Amino acid sequence: MDVKQAVIMVGGKGTRLYPLTENTPKPALPVLDMPCLKYLIRSFASAGISEVFLACGYKSDVLQKSIGDGSDLGVKIIYSDEETPLGTGGAMKQLESRLDPVFAAANGDTFIDIDLREQIDEHLRSGAKITIALTQVPNPCEYGIARVMDDGRITEFKDKPKPEEVFSNLINAGIYVVDRSVLSDVPETGFFDFSKDLVPIITNKGLRVQGYKLKGGVWKDVGRPSDLIGTNLLMAERLHSGDRFSLGDDVTLSGPFFLGEHSSVTGSRLDSVVILDDVTVTGSTMTNTLVLGGCMVSGAEISNSILGKGCRIGEGAVIRDSVLRDGTVVSPGEIIDRRVG
Repeated sequence: MDVKQAVIMVGGKGTRLYPLTENTPKPALPVLDMPCLKYLIRSFASAGISEVFLACGYKSDVLQKSIGDGSDLGVKIIYSDEETPLGTGGAMKQLESRLDPVFAAANGDTFIDIDLREQIDEHLRSGAKITIALTQVPNPCEYGIARVMDDGRITEFKDKPKPEEVFSNLINAGIYVVDRSVLSDVPETGFFDFSKDLVPIITNKGLRVQGYKLKGGVWKDVGRPSDLIGTNLLMAERLHSGDRFSLGDDVTLSGPFFLGEHSSVTGSRLDSVVILDDVTVTGSTMTNTLVLGGCMVSGAEISNSILGKGCRIGEGAVIRDSVLRDGTVVSPGEIIDRRVG
């Protein structure tokens, strides 16, 4: 059996990434030269998926403009708007009549660049009703952990356990292969979570829920600004290490680096920096920083920060540990330290 459809839940507001999400929904925030969500869609395409439903909520019009119809990724994207939040299970229920007997699904609030074909194969081989991707993290207390038998069967989930309650460092990575039949246990209306509400129902019925440990590729939580910086730097290192960007002799580079189209850097020292499209940087020092499109930076010192789209940073400004909203103007000599705004 070929699995051809996927549902991706992208209705969240991304509040921890505010003010970047004031104008842009979280899945449309950039990782290098693509919206974060496009990496996940590309991962599904590589696994043979040809039709992707995006269950949208917050700023769906901006998301559609950013992601498009999928033709550039070899898939057909269909947008499904939620008037009220339905939860991950409720979003799938809304699409039930349009789904094949077996489909893939994912939470669109993580960064995923992985070939998912093996997970689909594992689902079909095991006879499970639901197969859940699992990944290891150092601190599982922020996630839902899974107890997995030797044959891959999941027998227990615990959401956000206390340190003394942790029995596994394998967490739910938010990627699923699903038999449509399980949606009969999802209410027709109201909020219903897939992992917290539906999975326990299926396991209590004695039906098989399978775990699949992700292999290779990249899975990253991008819930916080530091995560977004880190993911951009990781992908710059993976995809562009050793690339010769068009830079002058008066630029000193160290650490991962990426330079977007129509951007220029002169007279600057950069350590672990991602600069996106249409950005001009002159005479500045930057460390562990992400600069979104359309910014102008002149003679500034910036560290551990994100500059939103179209920011203007004046001579002698110092920005540390901050996230600047789109269009922020920082006056010459101004100091911004640990301020979000």
